[in-house]
Amino acid sequence: LYEHPVSPFAQKVKIALAEKGVAFESRLPDLLGGGAESEFAAANPRREVPALVDGETAVFDSTVILEYIEDRWPTPPLLPASPAERARVRMLEELCDTYYEAVNWAAFEIQFFRRATGELAEQLLARIADQRGRANAYLERQLAGRPFLNGAAFGWGDLAALPAVFAASFTGTPPAAGSRLAAWFEQVQKRPSVAATLAAASAAIPGFEMIPQLV
Repeated sequence: LYEHPVSPFAQKVKIALAEKGVAFESRLPDLLGGGAESEFAAANPRREVPALVDGETAVFDSTVILEYIEDRWPTPPLLPASPAERARVRMLEELCDTYYEAVNWAAFEIQFFRRATGELAEQLLARIADQRGRANAYLERQLAGRPFLNGAAFGWGDLAALPAVFAASFTGTPPAAGSRLAAWFEQVQKRPSVAATLAAASAAIPGFEMIPQLV
């Protein structure tokens, strides 16, 4: 698995593999200077993480990788059983991959890369907190009558949302105290697959402070 510990898209793939009990080798590609002919570029011509190489099969895009994992190692299943619930979980993933991740990345741009400072940074971070609150409210509604975002058991919906909620919490916007989402977040962090993935992310985040100088 070509990945970076901070990538939310790599995080959900690593959690899925761990939940399936699939052993894998993690490789950190040269994202800034990798050549077009590198093994990583061969696995993913977009040169983005994650990319999964399974024998002669190379798969890129985190959602496509999750689909491949589910087909390749069907037990235990990560998707709910019914078509309606599967669609609900896939929509949840789409929201987190597009809207929530974009908002989180904006916070990283300000807090780590200093794209804005002073009053402008404060205004932008306040707007980010509001947008995150709306995303968390959506996730809160998904937990109504369900112990997990995926439904009765931990699965696709949970591992898709977890990276977004973690990134928001790490940079100042955790789930509201006493909410169902806060209880869910505390619960899922106890799973070995999640704990290992988040520990690796937390250890790698300080390295982001060097990126403005490198670029």
